[in-house]
Amino acid sequence: MTRFTKPDWFDLLPETFHQFRGDERVEEVQCIIPDMVGMSRGKAMPSEKFSPNTIYYLPDSLFYQTITGDYVEIDQIENQWMERDIALIPDMSTACAAAWADDVTLQVICDLQTRGGEPIEVAPRNVLKRVVGLYEKRGWRPVVAPELEFYLTKPNVDPNEPIEPPIGRTGRAASGRQSFSMVAVDEYGPVIDTIYDFAEAQGLNIDTMIQEGGAGQIELNLLHGDPLRLADEVFYFKRAIREAALKHNTFATFMAKPMRDEPGSAMHIHQSVVDIKTGANIFSDKKGEVSPEFLHFIGGSQKHLVEVMPLLAPYANSYRRLNGRMSAPDNVEWSKDNRTTGLRIPICDAESRRVENRIIGIDTNPYLAIAASLAAGYLGMVNETAPTPEATREVWGEGSVLPDGLAAALVGFEAAKDIRAVLGEPFCTVFEAIKNAELIEFRQEISPWEREHLMLNV
Repeated sequence: MTRFTKPDWFDLLPETFHQFRGDERVEEVQCIIPDMVGMSRGKAMPSEKFSPNTIYYLPDSLFYQTITGDYVEIDQIENQWMERDIALIPDMSTACAAAWADDVTLQVICDLQTRGGEPIEVAPRNVLKRVVGLYEKRGWRPVVAPELEFYLTKPNVDPNEPIEPPIGRTGRAASGRQSFSMVAVDEYGPVIDTIYDFAEAQGLNIDTMIQEGGAGQIELNLLHGDPLRLADEVFYFKRAIREAALKHNTFATFMAKPMRDEPGSAMHIHQSVVDIKTGANIFSDKKGEVSPEFLHFIGGSQKHLVEVMPLLAPYANSYRRLNGRMSAPDNVEWSKDNRTTGLRIPICDAESRRVENRIIGIDTNPYLAIAASLAAGYLGMVNETAPTPEATREVWGEGSVLPDGLAAALVGFEAAKDIRAVLGEPFCTVFEAIKNAELIEFRQEISPWEREHLMLNV
C-alpha cells in the first residue's frame, strides 16, 4: 500500500476529522454544493488530487432542473443552454467526514462564483449569504436554531405502494401518537445510535432528539447560531440521516407528508437578532420588555411569509401537511406559547426572546427556507411593519391563513416585489419557473385514489 503523505491543507481540517480518521489514509475528497432541492451535487476525487486552492467547475444547468430531473426552459435567461461553467471554491470551514463511506472520505461544501469571481445569484447558499449581508449592513446579526422532523420507514421500493412505518426491535411496526416516548425511540435504537455516531464524526452538535407524534417520526433539534453555519449543518444532517437509516435497511424520508393518517414533518426555525457591536438581543429593550424591532419582525413575517410560501412549502405534497390539523398551523397569526399559530413566541427570558416559525416543512432547501424567513422579518424591521393583535386562543382556519396549495402560493410569490428584491430577482425568476414546471408535472399524474374510486364508479 502506498504511504499516505499528508498535504498542506490537512492543517485546515477540524480535530473531529482527525479523530475520526485515526491512522487511516484519506482516500477521497468530495467537493459538494446544495442544489435547488437541497440535495448534494459535486465532484469526488482522490485526496492527492484535491487542493483548496484549485478551482473546480460544474455547468450552471444543474440549477435549471425540477425535482424529477427535467430541465426547464426560462425565457429570461439569454443563451441558457450554453451551460457555462461555474466555479466551485472549497470552503474549508465546512470540511468534515463522510462518516458512512467505506473508506475515509472528506466532504467540503463549496462556494459558487462566476469565472470572473462574482457570486452565482441563483445558488441557494449565496441567496442566504445575500440576506445575512443585508442584516450586517444594518449592524444586525441574525441567529437561528432549526428543528428537524423526519420519518424512519420500511424500505419503499414501489412508489405505487403506501409508505409504512419501520419494524422495530420487537418485530412490530412503529406506532404513532407516542410523542416523547422513550420506549418508541428505543424501538429503532440502532438507527439513532448510528445518527449520533455520524454526527460526532462530522463535528455536528445535536441539542436534543425526541420521538414525535407520527409512527417512526423523529425530531432532532440543533443548537442556535449563525444562519449559514446552521443551514450547512441541516444540509449535512439530512445526508447523514439518510445514510444512517440505510445502514439498517431502513429509509429516512424528509417528505412533508409521507403518510396520510400520520402528522407531517416540519423544520421549525427559532429566530432572533443581535446587535453586532453589543451582542445584545434587539428583540428586548433595556428593561427586558419586547422591543419595537421584535414586533416589527413579527409584522414583517406575517406580511411576507405568505408571499414566499413556495420556498417554505415547495411541493404539492407540502400543503397536505399545512391543513390546520396534527399540530401543523395554517396561518401566520402569532402568540406566546401557542402551537396553533404559525408564529409562536416560546417562553423564555429577555436575552433569549425569539420568534419560532412553525410553517416551514422539512422538505425545503434549508438555505432558501432560512433566507426567506429572515428576509420577511428583515423587511418588517426596515419598514416598521406592525403585527396584528396577539392571538389569545386556539387558531384554526381563521385570521391570516396560508395559501391552500402550490398554485395559489406561486401567484403570491410572482407578485411579491419587495421580498423578491431582497432574495434577488435572478434567483426568484429561476425558482418560480422550476416550481411552475413541477406543478404541471404533478397535475399530469393519475393517483391511486382516482383509479380506485373513479375507474369503475363514474
